[in-house]
Formats: sequence, C-alpha cells, structure tokens
Amino acid sequence: MAKLRSLVQIWPSFVRICMLNLIFNFKTIALGDDTASSESTCKNTNFQIFLPPPYQNISSPICKPVWHTYELRYTKNGDTTTIILSAPYTVGWVGIGFSRDGKMVGSSAMVGWINKHGHAKIKQYYLRGNKSSEVIANKGELPLNNVPAAVATNGAEIYLAFQLQTTIPFGKQPILLAFSTKHPHEHHLSKHDDKTTIIFDFSSGSMDPASNSLIQMRKNHGIIGIIGWGLILPVGAIVARYFKHKEPLWFYLHSIIQFVGFAFGLATVLLGLQLYSQMHVHIPAHRGIGIFVLVLSILQILAFFLRPNRDSKFRKMWNLYHSWFGRMALFFAALNIVLGMQAAGATNAWKTSYGFLAGIIIVVVIVLEILAYLKRSEKRSLPPNFQMDPLGEEIFPRNNQTKGPG
Repeated sequence: MAKLRSLVQIWPSFVRICMLNLIFNFKTIALGDDTASSESTCKNTNFQIFLPPPYQNISSPICKPVWHTYELRYTKNGDTTTIILSAPYTVGWVGIGFSRDGKMVGSSAMVGWINKHGHAKIKQYYLRGNKSSEVIANKGELPLNNVPAAVATNGAEIYLAFQLQTTIPFGKQPILLAFSTKHPHEHHLSKHDDKTTIIFDFSSGSMDPASNSLIQMRKNHGIIGIIGWGLILPVGAIVARYFKHKEPLWFYLHSIIQFVGFAFGLATVLLGLQLYSQMHVHIPAHRGIGIFVLVLSILQILAFFLRPNRDSKFRKMWNLYHSWFGRMALFFAALNIVLGMQAAGATNAWKTSYGFLAGIIIVVVIVLEILAYLKRSEKRSLPPNFQMDPLGEEIFPRNNQTKGPG
C-alpha cells in the first residue's frame, strides 16, 4: 500500500517528463522536416532499367520530395518539359493533376496504374466535378506532345512519365497529388483514398512558401491536438476522479486544466478546418470525429455552468452525464489522434512520442484505480461505528457515569 502511494506521489513528475519528451521529439521532427523541404533527398534511380525512351535517357533531372515519399522530377529542353512522378505502390492508381486555383474541379490530371492482368495504363483525365462520373478519361487541357506517356513499376514504387509541350515557361504551378487502392473499372477512376495540393515552382525546383506554410500548419494541428486532447484533458479528468479528497483544490485544478485543454482542442479543430479548406484533403472519419469531440467538449463546458447544487435531486444525474460524456470525449479524441497520424503518414518519432504519452497516462490511471479500490475495500471492512479522529486515533464510546471519590 505504501509503495502504491509513493508511486502516486511521483506521477506529476512522470507527466512532466513525458511532456518534455514529447516537445523535444516534435522539435526534432520539425527540424528534420524543414531540412527535407529545403534539400533534395531524392533517391538515385536508373531509369534505363524500367522506363522506355526517351524517359530512360534523361540525365540529372531536378528532383524534389513533395508528399510522403512522393518524388517529382522534371527537366526542360526548349519548349519540352519532361515530368516523372514516383510514388509508393501496391494496387490501385496514382495521379498528378495541374490546376489553376489549387482545386480539383476544372483541373487536368495524368493517372497511371497497373491493371489486374499486369498491364501498365496511363491516361489523361479532365476533372469536371467532384463525382466519379464527372472525371472524364482521355480529356484534359494538358499540352501533351506526340511522345507517348509511360508508366512502370520499379520495386515498390510506380513511375508516371510524360512530356508537356508549351511555349510559355512553367512557373509556380498548383499541383494535385492523389491515390486510390482500388483499380479503375473500365477506365473509370474510383474515389481517391487521400490527396493533397502543393504549389510547385518549376523555375527553381522548389515548393512555394505557401506549401511550406501548409506543411507547418499540419504539424501545428497535430502538436496542439496531442497536447490538448492527449495530455491536458486526460490530466484534468484524473484530478477530478482521484483527488476529490483535496477539497476544494481538486475542483479549481480540474476547472482550470479543462478550460485550458478545451482551448487547445478548439484551436486544433480550427486549424483542421483551415487545412481542409486550403488543401482539400478528404479524410471524412478524422474530420467527423474531430467535430464530434469538439461538440462533446462544448457540452462539458456548458455542463460546468449549468451544474445543479449538491443537494439538488438532479445532481446525481448531472454527475453521471458529466463523467460519462467526458470519458466518451477522451476515448474518441485518442482514437482521432491515431487516425490523424495514420492519414498524415506520421513518422515513427510521432507515433513513439504519443505512445509514450498514452502509456504513462494509462499506467497512472491503473495505479490510482488500484489505490481507490483498496481504500474502498478498507472502508467496507471497518465496523459501522468505527471512526478515526484527525490524528488517526480510535474514538470509543465514553461512559457517562462518573466515579465518586473513594
């Protein structure tokens, strides 16, 4: 029992260490990502092995990592611009689109895949609307020249190669990148599993600062969400459940911590909505759960202001509502953090940091729950008329009769 109490006494130190580790890892990740965005880290690839001419003869193309492990290579020769996109591939299709305003509607795209019979296919599509029926094959506004486009796989990657013929030099160009794990059916594309929009500068081989700001915004979205919903709000819930004997300190701590956590959660959702409006990444599960958790959080804030008095007959119902809605919000928030990492292709450093944080919180909850159970068991084992005074000494019934002298 004493050992368990000592563990509880040092749990705040564990949380502080966990938070410092989380922040340190995030700073390391951010520095690593910024370095990757400013330097070319493309793999050395021998196109002669798998691409047909003239793509196999291209030497020293400008190359830039653009999304996850996608790499965009290009080279210019007069009015001809040769573009080669590489991406991870198992099944389905991979596409690169060219847009005027960064949106899918009205853009033209080159889409490549390997069909179920092992045959390579690449076609231009005109994205007239958001529906699959409005994605039209063999149409588009890309100025393709007479050299056939090519698609091929090399190891676990797929390569889309094509040439554009234009007298107007390419500059900063909104680029759409998307993929699906389902094969096209009779050249009709299935809905993409994920997509992103970047601004690529073909004059310098770099991404526009707007793209870098979107990448930084996505990092901030993840960091604020993990700190708010993954750390601050769970700590506030722990205070409310296990430290009510510290009256009224627990109430003030719980209120302050949860209001701060709510502010972080609200900022996370606002950043997510801004990302959705600018990048048009369609992740319905992550987006829907995020809004659902925000609604639960707002209901919890309203419950704080509308709580009945302790002697009210509705207080018990309010306690049940407040505690279980809080648990529900924390559960879905943790689930959404995992979904967000999966959708963003988070590195192992992100996953390890959140796993370490969640593990510490789970261990603390288990220890505190065991202590609470032992304390309840100890109280049940005492006689009904047994009491302890503030010094811990037993108080027995006194005899009201006094002895006379002698």
